[in-house]
Amino acid sequence: MKTLGNISTLLTGLIAMHSALAQLPDPGLEIDLSDTALVITDPQNDFLSPEGVTWGVVGKSVTENNTVEHIGQLFAAAKERGMLVVVSPHYYYPHDHVWEHEGTLETVMHSIGMFDRDGPLTTEDFEGSGADWLERYKPYIEHESTVVTSPHKVYGPESNDLVLQLRKRGIRKVILGGMSANLCTESHLRELMEQGFEVAVVPDATAAAIVGDLDGFQAASVNYRMIANTTWPTKDAVQKIRSAPGDPKVAPFRPQTKTR
Repeated sequence: MKTLGNISTLLTGLIAMHSALAQLPDPGLEIDLSDTALVITDPQNDFLSPEGVTWGVVGKSVTENNTVEHIGQLFAAAKERGMLVVVSPHYYYPHDHVWEHEGTLETVMHSIGMFDRDGPLTTEDFEGSGADWLERYKPYIEHESTVVTSPHKVYGPESNDLVLQLRKRGIRKVILGGMSANLCTESHLRELMEQGFEVAVVPDATAAAIVGDLDGFQAASVNYRMIANTTWPTKDAVQKIRSAPGDPKVAPFRPQTKTR
């Protein structure tokens, strides 16, 4: 009976939370191909592949949200319309493993070899590694018009050139998805908002770790709604991209699936 009581309390709390969030204003965001970019964080094997080192804690959330498919749909829609696509990756090099202090999940990431690469100037052993792109995304990411920023090192883009790349291309608005929901994606949201960008988050194109009773996706969902200009499900984001006005930022194209 105690378990049933706990479940009832949890459900009551979730209903109250969603009711409260529904009462918040939704400022919205109007897409224009000339000043809007799709930004995806960490579309890499260690997060999104069943062979990745974090699958044991993120796999349930990735599967429930259909995250892999949804990120792919965002990539496809943006590329077909000529919207600028920017990827903010996460890499760790040998010199990153001698840091003298780390946060909780930094410690975990370093201990399991997450996103490890042999060095910034070599791609030896990179192909197919945990730091590599999910294979199905490579036609989108490895295209000449895609911007791949320098790596972020903890969670947010403060340590990479994302903001510079966006500003140099006249971008004022961002559609944001990727991994993981309450860490890198949320940290990118916060910094982009602080930097004066308008941001729409696509929550079901994200996912997060579930550790015991700690659900990273639920935590992020609340903050997305409270911080971003708006949140859209993938189907709405794709429709908005496909019907967006404005001059394409890059040449539209339809990637062909790679065979390797």
